[in-house]
Amino acid sequence: MGASPIVLGIESSCDETGAALVRDGRLLGQALASSMDEHARYGGVVPEIASRAHLHAIGPAVRAALADAGLRLADVGAVAVTTGPGLSGALQVGVAAAKSYAYTLGVPLHGVHHLAGHVAADTLEHGPLPNPCMVLIVSGGHTSLLLVRDVARDPIAHLGDTLDDAAGECFDKAARLLGLPYPGGPAIDRAARDGDPSAVAFPRPLTGPRDAPYAFSFSGLKTAVARHTEARGGAVAVGDAAASLQEAVADVLTRKAVAACREYGVRALVVVGGVAANSRVRSLAAERCAAAGVELRVPPPRLCTDNGAMIAAVGDLLVRAGAPAAPLDVSVDPSAPLEYAALCPVAAGRV
Repeated sequence: MGASPIVLGIESSCDETGAALVRDGRLLGQALASSMDEHARYGGVVPEIASRAHLHAIGPAVRAALADAGLRLADVGAVAVTTGPGLSGALQVGVAAAKSYAYTLGVPLHGVHHLAGHVAADTLEHGPLPNPCMVLIVSGGHTSLLLVRDVARDPIAHLGDTLDDAAGECFDKAARLLGLPYPGGPAIDRAARDGDPSAVAFPRPLTGPRDAPYAFSFSGLKTAVARHTEARGGAVAVGDAAASLQEAVADVLTRKAVAACREYGVRALVVVGGVAANSRVRSLAAERCAAAGVELRVPPPRLCTDNGAMIAAVGDLLVRAGAPAAPLDVSVDPSAPLEYAALCPVAAGRV
């Protein structure tokens, strides 16, 4: 049996323009361009700036990924692209490019759910996912606890999601309150190295006996940081506050994830998304998984943040599973719920 087609993956849901080539679960080459520096002055992503940056970066990113892999565009046998969720304009740039490549090459196009990409990213480092496995997605816009079986074929079961601010969003907002730069996650992680994680008694949201066991809420933590800074008139020990906040977030995330593994009899936990790069989330997850006899899988930091490799990985899984291609009039879905890895919303009016 011959090798599967080479899949070109394109990611443009937010401020990262990613392109990568994957075949049979192996990353062949990738490239990533970021407009993060352009957004930093505003303290968050500006959709119009992101869309324009994608327009300029997407062609060069694909060419750079091909060069990294030592391949030609003609070697591509399928194209996968993020069709949601994300910023509408940013998604449209990636989808338009992906359609052009698929049509020009005469190869199948696959619409991919962005969060399924984060799940599949781990396969590029550690091989096929255990079936079943528990997946904790933690990023700037999403915090979800999922029961995953076959990513390419089976529905993804949501055990719990964030009710308000996601973990990464909490880090961004708290960092601003503490006078730290954007993006907040890496800044909080750096500042926490010199702090005492027990210095400030920040709350652990939704961990009481009457709370939804696998739901998340981080808006109150952001408010607690605001109250802490206000009470001290701005004279805050930033390292202590950052370390205490980071400890609270890591505690809630890992406590719920390991508890879900126990309840559902799942022996593997996969932690993915941008916040999975956080040093304390990684170390506390390792401690608690070891104590519970649960295998922990976390991709390297370069595969945690948004990238084209994760989208190509989903496309590769879909191709090998024999999934049908998306129509060339596939459209974006900026608020798409995660139900299946393949996400193929069709343009309005199509019969």
